[in-house]
This record gives sequence, structure tokens and C-alpha cells, in this order.
Amino acid sequence: MNPMHCTKDAESASASRSARHVFWTGFILAGLGAVLFSAKAIVAKLMYRYGVDALDVIGFRMMLALPFFAVVAWFQAQRARRGELERLGIRDGLHIVVLGFIGYYLSSFLDFLGLQTISAGLERLILFLAPTFVLLFSAYFLKRAISTKQWVAMGLAYFGVALVFWDDLSLSGEGVILGSMFVLGAALSYSIYLIGSGELIERVTATRLVAYAMSVSALITMVHFFLVKGIGGLDQGMPVYELSMIHAVVNTVLPTFMIMWSVARIGAPMTAQLGLIGPVSILFLAYWFLGEPITSLQILGTLFVAAGATVLGKR
Repeated sequence: MNPMHCTKDAESASASRSARHVFWTGFILAGLGAVLFSAKAIVAKLMYRYGVDALDVIGFRMMLALPFFAVVAWFQAQRARRGELERLGIRDGLHIVVLGFIGYYLSSFLDFLGLQTISAGLERLILFLAPTFVLLFSAYFLKRAISTKQWVAMGLAYFGVALVFWDDLSLSGEGVILGSMFVLGAALSYSIYLIGSGELIERVTATRLVAYAMSVSALITMVHFFLVKGIGGLDQGMPVYELSMIHAVVNTVLPTFMIMWSVARIGAPMTAQLGLIGPVSILFLAYWFLGEPITSLQILGTLFVAAGATVLGKR
């Protein structure tokens, strides 16, 4: 047997194993990140049982998450100073501030306002309409045509949300309407963030953009919190602090970087596909932790939204 052939076969097998390892690592990171990020609604609901409001939830979340993102942002800034990354100009800095305000502060605040009156399952499905808003905004502002398949996909997604909304309305009353509007606003603001970050992420890199934008968002949130609540707003029971730490680390910092690392390994399209695990997992998590019922309409609506998001994700 030719030794050269044996060497090549060994190298090919090693490369194949390495590729599989990279793929499955990215696969697991994307799925777990989607579940952990979706579960933030569960933690917020548990916190509301202790008499806190939406500003308390987002305030404690971002306050405790800030040190993690600030450390990453500092290391990224050091790399830029050493010339390893492109330096950012004033215009880029202002762009990041706006994105941090819209994408993480405003979107999260509206989301937690909505969670005060709607179920965690409905909240997650409404947020999954963000890709359809991106599509519509791109068509209007960037003049990109929407195909028939995409219109069908959006129809499926909106029909699925309508089913779960109707089910929530019958179970929870008219507060569902206002709560749904808040979460819809969250989805709209996040879709604007996605469009706005598209050009910037190519030059800034995902890690730096996320670290900078999240740090900005945390600072804005803390200013809002202390202006409204004052230093007395920190006077909360230990359960609120414990849940907030889970919210900050497990449901914010970890999934943010998990999803970013997944994109680096398996690409954005497949990461987005695996994000569909989120609205499905939240139904069972809400049933387990919150006692929210799982109805046939919820399951049917989730399937419609998942089908619509799948078509858009492939596109």
C-alpha cells in the first residue's frame, strides 16, 4: 500500500471528524441558545409574582449583565488600539448608540411591559414576526421584491399568531390586547435593529457590535431605572436578585454569545432555523414553571408560525 495514500486518507478522515465536530458544536449552541433566550419570558413572569414592574425586570437584568458585556467590549477596544480591528469613527459610534437604544433597550422594555398581561407562549410567537417585518421594511425602503412564497410564509405566521392571540384573549381577558401591542412594538423595534446592524456588522464584527450595543443599552436602562426609581429601587427581596442574576447570565449573556458562536460555525440561516425551537420550548416551559395551559390552538398556532418562519429562513 502506498504510504502517501494512507497519509491522505488519514488527513481526510481527520478533516471530516473536525468538520463534524464544528457542525455539531454550532448545532447544539444554536438550539440551546434559542431555548435559553426564549426562557427569559419565564423568568420575567416569575419576577412579577414579587410585585415588581417591567422597569424593575429590565433594570436588574441589564445592571447585572453589564459587567460581562463591558469586559468583552474592553478587550475588543484593546484589539482595535493594537490595530487588530478597524477603529471606529464618530459616525459608527453614534450608529451603535442608536442600535443599542432601539434593539436592546426599547425592544426589551416593550417586551417586558407586554409580558405583564399576556402569556409567555404568545409573547414568543409575536416576537417571531420580526423576520416578516424585516422583509416588509426591506421591500418598502430598499425596493426588494417579495415573492409569492414569502407572502404565503407571512400569511402562515400571522395566522398562527392570530390563533394563539384568540386563545389568550378567551383565557386572560382584554389585557391581552394592550400586552400584545407592546410586544408587537418590541418586534418592530428589533426588526429595525436587524436592518440597521446589517451594514455595520460586516465592518465592526459581531462580537464587538453585540458587546458595544449591549453595554450602551445597559447604561441607558440604568439611567431610566434610577431616574424613575431612585436608589430606593434597589431595595428588593433576595428572590428578585436571584431571579435577576439568572435572567442576566443564563437568559441574556450566555445565549447572546452562544448564538453568535453558532453563526460562526454553521452560518446564520441554519442558526435562524434552529431558533424555531424557542417558541416550541416556551409552551412546555411555561406549562412547567408557570402552570400556563397548553391548548390545541396554541400548538396549532405555533406550528403555523414555525412553518412560516421556516420558509422565510430558507429564503
